[in-house]
Amino acid sequence: MPALQVFSPEHLTLLRDAGVVETWQHGDVLLRQGERADRAILLRKGVVKVVSESVGGYTSLLAFRGAGELVGELACIDGGTRSASVIATQDGHGVAVSGSRFAALLRANGDLGLAVLRSISARLRHSDVQREAMGAEPAATRVARLLVEMSDRYGVDASAWAPTARSVRITQHELASAVGTSRESVVRTLRELQSCELVATRRGVIVVLDPASLAIWEPDRP
Repeated sequence: MPALQVFSPEHLTLLRDAGVVETWQHGDVLLRQGERADRAILLRKGVVKVVSESVGGYTSLLAFRGAGELVGELACIDGGTRSASVIATQDGHGVAVSGSRFAALLRANGDLGLAVLRSISARLRHSDVQREAMGAEPAATRVARLLVEMSDRYGVDASAWAPTARSVRITQHELASAVGTSRESVVRTLRELQSCELVATRRGVIVVLDPASLAIWEPDRP
């Protein structure tokens, strides 16, 4: 469920009025894993990725977030350390609300608190679906499904390529990490999708040429 369907204009206004504007560039770390929560951020423009590093140094890409979504709110609610880092995948800006102010907003505005809870619940459900897909679907199908989701939620109009085309800023390495497969598997899948004229690739960008067809595509191999 996209966050813009969870938070009403009134909710977004409350959050914007309670914070200060922050800007960032591609690659900037907005929130860092292991740190104490000092703020939650309402994203206004751009897309970020949520990543977690294991003790052994392996980095897992957990999710992407975009305009209208909150990041960092969980640690502000429970007062713990951050379980993941948030890194900008493109230039953007948002509104940072201090942890204490964010908690006060939730206490004073029950409807906003319920909306935050709905947002968290939707993310948990989405994570459950992703975990189930890891064991039930081939990697190629998971790649295709993620590209459809990314194009729908965070894609940019690319109608110069095809009438319904949308471009997604994501690397092959990020794709592999997000769906739990190897980069080599992603490369093979993208080649197959290109041969079917469903996607086109540029450096750091994948153009989904026909989202509707990609949504029902199935790989030739198991």
